[in-house]
Amino acid sequence: MKGFAILLLCLTSACGYHVSGKADLVPKTIKTIAVPALGNGTTLQKLPVLLTSDITREFISRTRYAIVADPDRADAVLSGALVGFTTYPIVFDPVSGRATGVQVVATLQLTLTDRSTGKAVFSRSGVEFRERYEISTNPQAYFDESGTAIRRVSSDIARSVVSAILENF
Repeated sequence: MKGFAILLLCLTSACGYHVSGKADLVPKTIKTIAVPALGNGTTLQKLPVLLTSDITREFISRTRYAIVADPDRADAVLSGALVGFTTYPIVFDPVSGRATGVQVVATLQLTLTDRSTGKAVFSRSGVEFRERYEISTNPQAYFDESGTAIRRVSSDIARSVVSAILENF
């Protein structure tokens, strides 16, 4: 009987923790989210387009929300812009002095707005995302990895954005 009481006590006393990635702190009234094209405050043309499609893909694959293109048909709208994009060398070849590693930094501002209340459910301004890529030191074997790096940056940002929205982090 004493063992049963201890077991019952253990089962009924929850600590409130949850497994990361399982929380959804978006209001239950939101069923559809519009993800219109992100704005672009940079000279880079490809990344905002990739980000819009990658964020949409992340929402579709990881959440229960219906994603629509038309903000007028959505319960919430994710608006935002790529406001900064920089690259700089971080690793150099000691012999030639050429850069062999480059750091990419993309800066975004994002807001998820509940259309029924007009209130921001999620808002981040000036959030930075970073990705690193390698550059060959041999000019004959040089392969421009910047396009691949941009695609990786976009995928990583999309994963982080959706996780941050779901957990309001």
